[in-house]
Amino acid sequence: MAVKAIRGFKDLLPPESELLTHIETIARKVFSSCAIREIRIPIVENTSLFARGIGEHTDIVEKEMYSFVDRNGESISLRPEATAGILRAVIEHKLYGSSPILKFFTIGPMFRHERPQKGRLRQFHQIDVEIIGTDSPLADAEVIWMAWHILNTLEVPNIYLEINSLGCPKCRAVHREDLMLYLEGVYKDLCEDCQRRAKTNPLRIFDCKNEKCKELMVRAPLIKHALCPDCADHYGKVLDFLESFDVPFRQNPYLVRGLDYYTRTTFEIICPSLGAQSTVAAGGRYDGLIKELGGPDIPGMGMAIGAERVLIALNKEQQKLDGTIDVFIAALGKEARFETSSWLLIFRKQGLKTVMSYEDKSLKAQLKQADKLGAKIALIVGEEELDEDIVILRDMRTSEQIEIDIDDLMDKVLEMCKR
Repeated sequence: MAVKAIRGFKDLLPPESELLTHIETIARKVFSSCAIREIRIPIVENTSLFARGIGEHTDIVEKEMYSFVDRNGESISLRPEATAGILRAVIEHKLYGSSPILKFFTIGPMFRHERPQKGRLRQFHQIDVEIIGTDSPLADAEVIWMAWHILNTLEVPNIYLEINSLGCPKCRAVHREDLMLYLEGVYKDLCEDCQRRAKTNPLRIFDCKNEKCKELMVRAPLIKHALCPDCADHYGKVLDFLESFDVPFRQNPYLVRGLDYYTRTTFEIICPSLGAQSTVAAGGRYDGLIKELGGPDIPGMGMAIGAERVLIALNKEQQKLDGTIDVFIAALGKEARFETSSWLLIFRKQGLKTVMSYEDKSLKAQLKQADKLGAKIALIVGEEELDEDIVILRDMRTSEQIEIDIDDLMDKVLEMCKR
């Protein structure tokens, strides 16, 4: 039986892998412009980190983590998200002592044992950024702008931003009482998962996809009516900064996130064409989480972009990156192959994608190979051309051929490749 990839784990093949690299490159440029530094963290952590950081009663911790006991008898887990690991590193290495504000990004695979479907894999890639050490609403707006700017630079179509405030622990306590009272009256009509959430994490019921639960929660008390003056002021300033950054937004009072650590600002960027898994970026503020994990009481704000969902939204078949070859060297005969092999490095040092056949082939076969690779130019060189110090330059796009002196070759090739 043929060996296949595990269900929910996907090979990223060209051109999809090239497009993923392009997405990451755009993100790195945006992060660099904001003075965000890269941090690389392990993909495996102690299970207790995620239970404490994400929340013991979240779906991620209860149902979705890849957890197992290692040979030392310790429970360890593949990371389901990046924030907890970054904060663990900040605390462990006391990075907060080096600067009052820390700004980090990381890019890499995450793991969740969910039912695979379009836009949802068991191994997926996230582009994550965190700003730690400030509760300024400007930091919230800056993080949201980064996500919005990256997706717009990539030309992800028809996206829109939804935003809400979840308040602080003081606000949440007031809202929780009102919400629990409401849920008592509709408890019997909730789905099984939401009946469990009603006792452990009632705010998560707002995020249920069950139609009956969604209808019931339309009439539920909203956190916006319980915001304290400080949280209301913070939220208003975030919206003001987004307007100054020219980031359009929709306020969604029903928006919550699936992680317990969020406070105040929370947001999602939606791409409707993706269907059920339509969120391409999301994040929020997590004041109090660093203290909960054993560090100092310092605030934080972060977001993550789902790379695979961006790939789908970009429709790779219609928006392939330029994978064409600039120059194909068609050498005829052993002497010509040896003499022109050094040209590979000369052209590559000029930034031109240059290849030649590894085997001796006829001119017809080599030109066919050049055409299949999408080469812009083929340089035809045999022993006769070498004796006369000339090269036959063939424009593969028009099939036109000209003879040029070897001394003029570089200038002519550069000129044609820029067309």
